[in-house]
Amino acid sequence: MKSSWKTILLWSLPIFIISFFVWQGFLLPNNTNFISNTTNSRMTYGRFLEYLDMGWIKKIDLYDKNHTALVEAIGPELGNQVQKIRVELPTNAPGLINKLKKAQVDINANPNKNTNTIWNLISNLFFPVLIIGGIAVLFKRSNSSASGPGQALSFGKTKALFQVEAQTGIIFNDVAGVDEAKEEFQEIVTFLKQPDSFTAVGAKIPKGILLIGPPGTGKTLLAKAIAGEANVPFFSISGSEFVEMFVGVGASRVRDLFKKAKESAPCIIFIDEIDAVGRQRGTGIGGGNDEREQTLNQLLTEMDGFEGNTGIIIIAATNRADILDAALLRPGRFDRQVTVNIPDINGRCAILKVHAKNKKLSSNISIKTIAKRTPGFSGADLANLLNEAAILTARRYKKAITIAELDTSIDRVIAGMEGTPLINNKSKRLIAYHEIGHAIIGTLLPNHDPVQKVTLIPRGQAKGLTWFTPTNDQNLISKTQILSKIMGALGGRATEEIVFGNTEVTTGASNDLQQVTVMARQMVTRFGMSLIGPLSLENENSNPFLGRNISNNNEYSDTIVIKIDKQIEKIVSECYQKVLKLIEQNRVVIDKLVDILIEQETIEGYKLEEIITEYTKIPFKIIY
Repeated sequence: MKSSWKTILLWSLPIFIISFFVWQGFLLPNNTNFISNTTNSRMTYGRFLEYLDMGWIKKIDLYDKNHTALVEAIGPELGNQVQKIRVELPTNAPGLINKLKKAQVDINANPNKNTNTIWNLISNLFFPVLIIGGIAVLFKRSNSSASGPGQALSFGKTKALFQVEAQTGIIFNDVAGVDEAKEEFQEIVTFLKQPDSFTAVGAKIPKGILLIGPPGTGKTLLAKAIAGEANVPFFSISGSEFVEMFVGVGASRVRDLFKKAKESAPCIIFIDEIDAVGRQRGTGIGGGNDEREQTLNQLLTEMDGFEGNTGIIIIAATNRADILDAALLRPGRFDRQVTVNIPDINGRCAILKVHAKNKKLSSNISIKTIAKRTPGFSGADLANLLNEAAILTARRYKKAITIAELDTSIDRVIAGMEGTPLINNKSKRLIAYHEIGHAIIGTLLPNHDPVQKVTLIPRGQAKGLTWFTPTNDQNLISKTQILSKIMGALGGRATEEIVFGNTEVTTGASNDLQQVTVMARQMVTRFGMSLIGPLSLENENSNPFLGRNISNNNEYSDTIVIKIDKQIEKIVSECYQKVLKLIEQNRVVIDKLVDILIEQETIEGYKLEEIITEYTKIPFKIIY
């Protein structure tokens, strides 16, 4: 309320100022303005009488009730030329008119224009009416239900996008790869359309559904689909739109949103990125955000307060469920929590089919092949992949997307734009040995992912790349597979050392060593795959800025810390020694592969395996 009155005063102040000046006559026309604009020369009354006695006054115009005169005079001081001079006449000047007549001066009296009455009427009536009308318009805008940049008092109104029949253009058939989540939402749609079938057995409509998952997995798309299927009023708002710089605005907007929703029930409220307003209350460092906490408190009250919200279903989406307040997640507020994960191979196939409907694909392209080559891709990544392939196809003046455009697009999405090919010199040969080292270790180890291709074409920050393609989506990874990944990552560094010597190893393996260290540490502290035993020693430090307490106590002793470091060093050292041995045993095939790679710049996985098979026996791996 205080902010509203401040805004009214702010808008009314300019009107008051203008009215004051007009009322006081500062802006009214005056006869003296005409004289000031006509001449800048002035003459004293005594000098004027002297000129009159000398007969140098030719004409006089009287203004302002004979108090001001505009005189046409001539004299030696004026260069013997007629000039207009302003003279201020005294109030009592007896006999002046008679002197002027005797001197045969042409006298002209100018009466005052009668404009004061009109301007007084305007200032007394029009401007007060204008002030009252301006304040009335401000109050009318403040009470309006719509909100916009031109409405000064609509801070507390909700900015939710309201649609009586949401025409999002998306239905459940347009959403793929999230079958479990679709089943949950299909049930909600049925509940809204046919509530009797549920209420007959005592079932109540869920109050809230929380969508949890990584970015790009289709959470907002699901909300659009349910809006298109349900045919009920749909309110859509982002969590960040609740909180602004004005105190109390967030809580006011929550109240206004639920008030409108109750009037339109049954309906759906969709809150995107709810973590912006629903983070845990209280904090250990730096104080709290009272405005955000007030907004969250109001949201909790509206979702499950005394009044209740019959017929209102709240759908919220977030990728930070770990920081949400516990009171927000309890049953009765968000009764259901639906996880939307990265799609598996079947989900990727379904998503690619949806996004490929408006794309012209070559007849020899297999959707399943693309799905196999894109593990870890989200729905947004797959949509971007096909769009990049279509753009590249148009750039190459082709009529349909081929496997070449898809391969290039996959590489670009994962590693970045293609750079300038390397010049055939020592640096190029060193990078070739490094990448072949990764490839041959990945090929020789039976539990490692098969090699898709090796290339010397730079992408992003990488000067060369070795691509590995998993045979299937691996939710569970064994100890042998982790060790194989560690050895594969060490293959490039080991090859540099064997071929060029220990003093010539480069910084090219820095990212590989980071990955190796992380995997080895997780084996020891998280997965219990070391001599320390099956213990979870991962130190997950709480972030006090998320509303959690600070713990200064170590989770384990210094002795355990030393053991962890020794086990990590032991795992990496043993793997590195094994890799060095494999590189020495296969030096001949490595040299041959390097020559081929330098010449062709890219070796496909099946060709690489054929060459290696000629020199050694390796287990057969399915690449495609």
